[in-house]
Amino acid sequence: MKGFLSFLLLWMISRSPVTGAEITSELEKRKGTKPSPGTIYPALKDLANRGMIIADKKKKYSITSKGTKELHLELKSFFSTFCDVDDMKKCSR
Repeated sequence: MKGFLSFLLLWMISRSPVTGAEITSELEKRKGTKPSPGTIYPALKDLANRGMIIADKKKKYSITSKGTKELHLELKSFFSTFCDVDDMKKCSR
C-alpha cells in the first residue's frame, strides 16, 4: 500500500461506511487543518480502483474483503514497526 493516507483511509472506512466529507472532517479534527479534496479524493479513487473500497449511490465508502485483508497486513506491519507506541505517547505529554 502506498502512503500513510491510504492506510488511514482504509482504517477509517473499516469502522463504518463514510462519505468523503465525513473523512475530511475527521482528518481535520486529527490534524488541525482541513485536507483539500485534491488530497482525499484521488486516494479514495486509487483505493476503489484497486478493489479495496466501494462507494454506494450516496457516495458512502465501504471496505471490501480485499481491503480488509490488506488493512490487516498493514496493521500488522504498523504495530511491528511501532511496537513501542505506548512509550511514544508518554513523550508527547
